[in-house]
Amino acid sequence: MFFLFLTVSSVICSGAVSIAEEGIIITVVYDNNPSVEGLKTGWGFSCLVEGCEKTILFDTGGDSATLLYNMEKLGIDPAQIEVVFLSHIHSDHTGGLEGFLKKNTKVDVFLLPSFPSNFKKRVKSLGADYVEVGDPTEVCRGVFSTGESGDGIKEQSLIVQTPKGLVIITGCAHPGIVEIIEQVKKSFKEDVYLVMGGFHLVSTPEREIGGIIQDFRRLGVIKSAPCHCSGDECRRLFETEYKEDFIKLGVGSKIRVE
Repeated sequence: MFFLFLTVSSVICSGAVSIAEEGIIITVVYDNNPSVEGLKTGWGFSCLVEGCEKTILFDTGGDSATLLYNMEKLGIDPAQIEVVFLSHIHSDHTGGLEGFLKKNTKVDVFLLPSFPSNFKKRVKSLGADYVEVGDPTEVCRGVFSTGESGDGIKEQSLIVQTPKGLVIITGCAHPGIVEIIEQVKKSFKEDVYLVMGGFHLVSTPEREIGGIIQDFRRLGVIKSAPCHCSGDECRRLFETEYKEDFIKLGVGSKIRVE
């Protein structure tokens, strides 16, 4: 099977954290955009972050069958995952959780206070622990949650500190992708190297997307990798502007950070 590797930068988590010899790898496990032949697509998003102090599964896609199928094909052992980070409550990001927890309950599930009580009870009944994230929170050394944000649909994004700047991973960016980046820059006072994930622009007019791209430039975002709910037009426009700094993501894409 062919795997798409995209080299981004040499990255370490802050503090005395040893890095795997192969560096940090972000693997797209679930997405509606294809990339690697033989993997299944579905409406939703999930990616695996490896090489930091803890191995993190960001979101779980829309269903466990597709999630676990792709994990097996990609050689990902669910038992090696230590943290499940849920960006928001929508089923295309939490739908694979139950099936995953039946494979591995020895994880901390980072979720939001706004998640329904029956969702939290189900996590516990399956044998896992959960961590409620209201304020910005350290997940492990050099890896953080933005905390719960948004006036409507509540969401958290994942931040990884790197020598080249911050890597921001978003689920659907319901609070607004530009607003998320601005919040992160205000909190961390660091440059943003890469923003990846769902940008929630699938129904956004071209002119408005163009303005968002200019905001990315204004905020100094060096590399962009929209997928999931970003939409084909968004991806086309970002690629036109960012050129070699645009990363085309789909199921099976791997961003190698070395």
